[in-house]
Amino acid sequence: MATTLPTGGLSRRAATLKALTGAVRGDQIFRILLTTAALAIPALLLALLAVLVRGARPAIAQFGVGFAATKTWDPVAGQFGAFPMIVGTLLTSLVALLIAVPLSLGVAVYLTEFAPGFLRRPVAMTIELLAAIPSVVYGLWGVFVLIPLLQHAVFPFLRSLLGFLPLFRGVIYGPSVLAASIILAIMIMPFIMSVAREVLLAVPGSQREAAMALGATRWEAVRTAIVPYARSGLIGAIILGLGRALGETMAVTMLIGNRHDISASLFAPGYTMAAAIANEFNEAATPMHYAALTYVALLLFVITVLVNAAARFLIWRVSRGGVSGRNSA
Repeated sequence: MATTLPTGGLSRRAATLKALTGAVRGDQIFRILLTTAALAIPALLLALLAVLVRGARPAIAQFGVGFAATKTWDPVAGQFGAFPMIVGTLLTSLVALLIAVPLSLGVAVYLTEFAPGFLRRPVAMTIELLAAIPSVVYGLWGVFVLIPLLQHAVFPFLRSLLGFLPLFRGVIYGPSVLAASIILAIMIMPFIMSVAREVLLAVPGSQREAAMALGATRWEAVRTAIVPYARSGLIGAIILGLGRALGETMAVTMLIGNRHDISASLFAPGYTMAAAIANEFNEAATPMHYAALTYVALLLFVITVLVNAAARFLIWRVSRGGVSGRNSA
């Protein structure tokens, strides 16, 4: 005889199948939404790149790659070259790194290895708060506090001490490449400190214990075991700071002097790519001027994306389980 299921059993089975079908459909919708969100980021980058290329096409067609090696910037004559801007951008960023990296890595090592417990969290929180200050606030502080201090005390001292070097000769203006580099260093230090601290905290405790067991002091353990193990992540932190420095606009615009020229002295005013865009984009009088500024933006976009991609790759390597430590052995 054929057996029949009770009516209640059939209804429960149907309800279970309906719930499972709904769950599967919900998972599919959720997967589609996540995939769309993930694809939106590269799509946005490609769209931004396309807009920059389209806007810069007249300048690309007229000046070509020589645009990056030409010094002239004359909107009236229609002659444009971005070489002083590129030099100013790279110079201020590199000088800022020379100032910020030793201080940032020193603070990160101190917080992870030497600082007492009651001091670590307040200092780390203060560093994170510094990273949230708007750049225009840094710029105003630089104009009213930093530049007078540099112009009347620091720069004369540097010229008297290091005046035999071309970098520290010439007239002291106040707004200058060195002033912009110092404000950039102050701005990127929180980023380098925070990332370097997280990287050092990710180093396994076995690295420290092994070095100490071999008779190393705390400083020797840091120098020979911990820092080499986290080398890729620390380099990534530095490159992230470089990426922030390359694209910084307002603070640099307010302190660098905005002169389209190349000088051997750090006391002289300069120009950066971001500062040129901020100063001239809304006042571009001709289509070629507009295209040239868009070409500058395109170059800055490419440089910044490449720098940040390299930093993300290095941080990904160290998060994979200490690849840098094994490679350095």
